Amino acid sequence: MCTGQCSRCIAITLYPLAVLSIICNIVLFFPGGDVKYAKDGHITEEVKYMGGVFGGGLLVLLPALYMHLTGLKGCCGNRCGMLLSIVFAAVGVAGAIYSFIVALLGLINGPLCEVAFVWITPFKDRDESYLNNKYWWSTCSNPKDVVQFNIGLFATLLATSCLQGVLCAIQMINGLFGCLCGTCNKEGPL
Repeated sequence: MCTGQCSRCIAITLYPLAVLSIICNIVLFFPGGDVKYAKDGHITEEVKYMGGVFGGGLLVLLPALYMHLTGLKGCCGNRCGMLLSIVFAAVGVAGAIYSFIVALLGLINGPLCEVAFVWITPFKDRDESYLNNKYWWSTCSNPKDVVQFNIGLFATLLATSCLQGVLCAIQMINGLFGCLCGTCNKEGPL
């Protein structure tokens, strides 16, 4: 497989991952599927950082578009195009890292929830992780099942950002090969 085809395959794989990141981040604004928590400002702090929308979404989607366009130019495009794909892929890696860090913080700190009529982040700054102790989850009385909700979506963002980072890093290596070694000679439809 030549470098252009590889670029195109990576881009096509990045599209659904970027969309998944955006959707997960947006859904995190509505715990329990209810708008009232967002209206009242009772949203976990890490959700507001928009790691899935900006990092795993837009900062990965733009490089994916460029990689796709690079792969459409005949078999491999040109050396300059592959050099630029390295830069765009580096932006994608940065976005994936941002999304990863925000999702990791969201998992470590836990959700904002109502405990004894007070809105707090009850699992933040504890010595032991709440992830291993389901008994603690019941301390959050409102929104219902917010701990499972946050864990599921932040874990999805974490996994998605890892895949995005790996794919963008592969594209950086692919782009380097395309830039240094040149493109393949045969041209054909993709």
